[in-house]
Amino acid sequence: MRDITDHSLLAHNTFGIDVKCRRFLEYETIEEAQQVAKILRESAMPYIIIGSGSNLLLTKDFEGIVVHSAIKDIYISYEPKKSEGTDFLTRKQAHMLSRLVDGLEDGVLLCCGSGMTFDDVVAYCVEHNLYGAENLSLIPGEVGASAVQNIGAYGAEASQLIKIIEAIDITTGEEVFIDDWDCDYRYRWSKFKGEWKNRYLITYVYYWLSRYYEPALGYGNIRAELERKGISKPTARQLRETIIEIRNAKLPDPKVLGNAGSFFMNPVVSREKFEALLVQYPQMPHYYIDEEHEKIPAGWMIEQCGWKGRSLGRAGVHDKQALVLVNRGGATGEEIVALCRQIQHDVKERFGIEIQPEVNII
Repeated sequence: MRDITDHSLLAHNTFGIDVKCRRFLEYETIEEAQQVAKILRESAMPYIIIGSGSNLLLTKDFEGIVVHSAIKDIYISYEPKKSEGTDFLTRKQAHMLSRLVDGLEDGVLLCCGSGMTFDDVVAYCVEHNLYGAENLSLIPGEVGASAVQNIGAYGAEASQLIKIIEAIDITTGEEVFIDDWDCDYRYRWSKFKGEWKNRYLITYVYYWLSRYYEPALGYGNIRAELERKGISKPTARQLRETIIEIRNAKLPDPKVLGNAGSFFMNPVVSREKFEALLVQYPQMPHYYIDEEHEKIPAGWMIEQCGWKGRSLGRAGVHDKQALVLVNRGGATGEEIVALCRQIQHDVKERFGIEIQPEVNII
């Protein structure tokens, strides 16, 4: 276990904000996570749990404890078509299996350490003919954060794959297994962001991957890009490579230009509000949610407000994707927050819609 005082968080946030925390704890095993939980229970200092910092905006030094997972195991934990015992079964969670595999016999349960880079998991799946994660290619962040944030892109969400989260309950130090249906997964939301915030140290996430490949091409410009390349029936590898190319073309590399990917969530509005806006903006992009709701891209509204490519001090809006706020060099967290608030104000004034940050601001 790593235990460091006055630790710089520059390498732990993709915005490139150079601040420190009073104490930094990093666990590599379940046992170490239990040790960390004990420290947190006995300490009077506040604490936060982070992943790679790809969904984090730090505004000042944190006078408390920052906790990070470095568990990087990955293995097939259970496969219904194989009868031999598994690590999953030896963890005495067999009572879950009947519900887990109901109607899902043609697949595997993949156990991934919470400190793994999520895109490495997607690459592993494609390499080992495990399907369902392709559209989540190149999303920044770590496995543990995928379960907290319910990351998503191109019509797919992590919650469609997640079956179980293994964690340490900080309040008791006990190892627990949390079913996906208990997490209240919604668009960029889970109980880990709400009532469970800072309660659990996630150690492993179990994803269900299919052995049957069925590409999802109906979202965004995936199909058009494949057609441009002369591909009508993409393999999983071709689909992954195409999505990576699309994302790289639109999103800046955090190592070059500090950012946290999509800064704002796409708002879901009532049917009445949507239809009123559509009269004013007939070309407005939108996505059907249900009979009562529609989703409107926040990036489009920000662009309509004239913010695409503009800056406010050292913080700016990316010139290729208005949903992305960037650190143009030396920006503080407060400067990026100021830009965020100005954009929120302008969108509300023009469209009557409040857009909310997807990024966790601390």
